[in-house]
Amino acid sequence: MTDPGQDDPREEREILIVTGMSGAGRSTVANALEDLGWYVVDNLPPQMLRPLADLSEHAADTIPKIAAIVDVRGGRLFADVQEAITELKTAVPVRVLYLDAGDAALVRRFEQVRRPHPLQGEGTLLDGIHAERARMAELRSSSDVLIDTSDLNIHQLARETAERFSADGAVRMRVIVLTFGFKYGLPADADNVADVRFLPNPFWVPELREHTGLDPEVSAYVLGQEGALLFAERYVAALEPQLAGYLRENKRHATIAVGCTGGKHRSVAMAEEIARRLRAAPDVAVTVKHRDLGRE
Repeated sequence: MTDPGQDDPREEREILIVTGMSGAGRSTVANALEDLGWYVVDNLPPQMLRPLADLSEHAADTIPKIAAIVDVRGGRLFADVQEAITELKTAVPVRVLYLDAGDAALVRRFEQVRRPHPLQGEGTLLDGIHAERARMAELRSSSDVLIDTSDLNIHQLARETAERFSADGAVRMRVIVLTFGFKYGLPADADNVADVRFLPNPFWVPELREHTGLDPEVSAYVLGQEGALLFAERYVAALEPQLAGYLRENKRHATIAVGCTGGKHRSVAMAEEIARRLRAAPDVAVTVKHRDLGRE
């Protein structure tokens, strides 16, 4: 019987469904979650999710956090995944983590391990990848957390998993502020994108060109421009109701992307300022990542 003066471990129950493209890193994420204390069940048929939730209710004091790996290896059973997740959400807090990667990255990984794609059949490797994308499209669009692993190695993905799913304590929302260069493409896992190309580019200032937005002189130049701090202030204010809405929908991770031309000067300086302001909220944990900072 639970001590009235203590939190009921059942209230901390959570099931994380890990899914996504074959070759996108599910095994790496599963291992990282186990290291964080999650109870991980691999290749679970969707129909077993509700029995798993019932089991966790009886063992909440020992295994409050369960991660279930669900993917197309389930064959025909996988067809009922959306219905199974919807039913599960009526019983226990559920998040869906979707791992994705570009075709080129997936082909390279399958060729390295010399294994066929589970949906390849008599076709090519790309045939299998495209068939899986079509089958997973609905689940991808309804996921709570999306991680694009195209440019991540196993160590980086494990670290990303730890940052997102370690014990948060009082943290209710975890936000990643991600900088990028538009010329290298939009981040696939961004929930919100800010464009700061309206600010003068330090690249055209000779003494600033070789520096980055992490350097004080570049940061001062960018944030000192007309409208820069006003943009940061109002952008964060606009994010507040959005983040609150995510929490109401049980979405506790968000990626805020901030872009400029090359992802080196303006976006970096502005992202650091936006992150500083977001950290003022007591229940928000903020991490800043600079995707394109090292590119030429």
